[in-house]
Amino acid sequence: MVDYRIELVFVPVADADRSRAFYGDTLGWPVDHDVRVSDDLRFVQVTPPGSACSIAFGEGIGEDMAPGTLRALQVVVASADEARADLVARGVDVSPVEDLAWGRFVHFADPDGNTWAVQELPTRG
Repeated sequence: MVDYRIELVFVPVADADRSRAFYGDTLGWPVDHDVRVSDDLRFVQVTPPGSACSIAFGEGIGEDMAPGTLRALQVVVASADEARADLVARGVDVSPVEDLAWGRFVHFADPDGNTWAVQELPTRG
C-alpha cells in the first residue's frame, strides 16, 4: 500500500498580505515561504505549530476557488480551553468551547471567512 500524506492545503484568499499578517502575525504560525515568482505569481506557505501539514495562499494560485469558501479546516490540540485562551489573547474572534461526544471544539474564521475547527480529541479508553 502506498502512503498518502496530506502535507499542503491551498486556502483561497482575496489579499495575500492580509492573510500573511493574520496567519503569520496574529496566529503566530511560522511563515515557511513567501516567494514572488513573477508579477502574477506569489506563493505564501505557513505551518501551524506541531503540524505536518502546511497551508498555502497567494496570488495566481487557487484561482478556481473563491476567497472564503474553504470550510472546516481542522487542527487538533491537547486542550481546547488553552487553544481558545491563546486565540482570544491574539485578538481572534473565536467561539466558546463546545463539548461533543467526539471531542471538544472551538471555531474561528480567517479574514476572508475560511473556517477552522480546533479539536481536542476525547479521552479514549
